[in-house]
Amino acid sequence: MATTNSSQATVQVSELARTFQTKDKPVVALDGISFEVNEGEIFGVLGPNGAGKTTTIRILSTLLLPTSGWAKVKGYDVANEPEKVRHVINMASGAEKAGYDFISARTNLWFFSQLYGIPSDVANKRIDELSDMLGLTKHLHQKFYALSTGYRQRATIARAFVNDPKVVFLDEPTIGLDVMTALSIREFLKVQAKEKGRTIMLATHNMAEAESICDRIAIIDKGKIIAIGSPDSLKRSLGAPAQIMEVKPIPQKLDFLFSVSGVKGYTSFVDNERALTTIQVVVEDELAAERAIDSVKKAGYKVLSTWRRAATIEEVFVSLVGKGFAEREQTGENE
Repeated sequence: MATTNSSQATVQVSELARTFQTKDKPVVALDGISFEVNEGEIFGVLGPNGAGKTTTIRILSTLLLPTSGWAKVKGYDVANEPEKVRHVINMASGAEKAGYDFISARTNLWFFSQLYGIPSDVANKRIDELSDMLGLTKHLHQKFYALSTGYRQRATIARAFVNDPKVVFLDEPTIGLDVMTALSIREFLKVQAKEKGRTIMLATHNMAEAESICDRIAIIDKGKIIAIGSPDSLKRSLGAPAQIMEVKPIPQKLDFLFSVSGVKGYTSFVDNERALTTIQVVVEDELAAERAIDSVKKAGYKVLSTWRRAATIEEVFVSLVGKGFAEREQTGENE
């Protein structure tokens, strides 16, 4: 599955597996995944909730031991040399409580810098540089609890770079953020990778985010990597563009599409304001697209409009597993 040059790889993962013991039965979170990530690369791990993304990040950042297999960061084994790994990495999660409420954002960042033994003058200079890049400077004096969600997340991202790490692991770094804040964080990450030479590994289920900033993407589902490559190469693998339909009334089920010859899968979005559903059908060719439209009409739905669209990363996932992330989560298929 790995496709990079090992001599350049800063992250190496081989047959990595993790099983959690629960009261009812063992749960396989990772099932023998392998990949490599190069210096200066933004590498996305993309998948639905429960796919194994966070488990991968936790193992690589030494917070969790693997059940089997191995992983190395900058040549250090995450299980046998965790202290050496921790000296060259940092991490951040969009879901974590990222600081201490009753001290300022600057003091929070300074405090975390001291855990790495960074001299105060160096730490403060670095905090100023990071804050300027992230648009946080005017808010450094505010107590952490008084910051908006967006600025708390900017501070969290700054914290992940305050020790000048060689490798940074990010778990859903822009979750719940407004469009402009998310955009500013993505631009910051691009600079850190391309100009500073850092390796950034990004776990997300935001397909647009992965497509826009990642050099390569590993699509993970049920603990296995099912595809890996650059966004363009993954999209080219689909061939025909997706068939898009706007239909009324809102469908309760669309699984009848699986019986249509040449249909690889579908994803859908309900527009409650317009009382219609947009269906995206991944098809093998033009005839399959026509058959998909006919099947929707025969199922009793009015097709308001149709068009073709170039492939997206979501359609790559759909072509591999049959349904989009939202449909999987609604039916509990990824649990």
